[in-house]
Amino acid sequence: MLELREVSTRYGPITMLRRVSLTLEDGKVACLLGPNGAGKTTLIRAILGIVRPVEGSIWLDGRRIDQLRTHQIVARGIGVVPEGRRVFPKMTVEENLRMGAFIEWAPADFAARRDHVFALFPRLAERRRQRAATMSGGEQAMLAMGRALMSRPRLLLLDEPSLGLAPVLVEQLFAMVQASNGSGTTVFLVEQNARKTLEIAHHGFLLQKGEIVGRGTAAELAASEIVRHAYLRA
Repeated sequence: MLELREVSTRYGPITMLRRVSLTLEDGKVACLLGPNGAGKTTLIRAILGIVRPVEGSIWLDGRRIDQLRTHQIVARGIGVVPEGRRVFPKMTVEENLRMGAFIEWAPADFAARRDHVFALFPRLAERRRQRAATMSGGEQAMLAMGRALMSRPRLLLLDEPSLGLAPVLVEQLFAMVQASNGSGTTVFLVEQNARKTLEIAHHGFLLQKGEIVGRGTAAELAASEIVRHAYLRA
């Protein structure tokens, strides 16, 4: 589905990604693990065209996308939940969802998409007229994911979605990710919470200092010495 081929990026003289190659499988949950500063968010930005590779290429469904503008990439079927969720605080739940349906929007189509999101996340339906600023962190995470799903993406990118959430809300968040995947959406989950991530992922990658240093099924990563030592110690 999505493929990065030997992708390198730089911020000025600093190399952030070094010849990164990975492939996401259609209909699966893939994860990207790594510490702060490893380049995880930079990789998401490269996929979205916000950061341009200085080497390599990025392909979606056999078509090169790294030379396209961000809105053109999103229009090909990619949704994103950015780090920090970034909902529109003064808007209601329904208004936030409307902002996610900006591609080929039509009133009847919006209603169908909104109802699909409400079916996945009934709490949003209950709070449809509530302002986002008054919602809990977990509810805002739910809203950010629902907003991303309004464009009916084939691929959903999530950048550190559990950051700052209480443990009980983290459980709810990962259940939401599984629900999204169960409805047919391919998921690329960028996380530091390796334990929970590997419980729901099908396969994944380990990024350190801008380089892929491990890859495999979730079970293979969980059993690897580097992941067990750095991320899974009690």
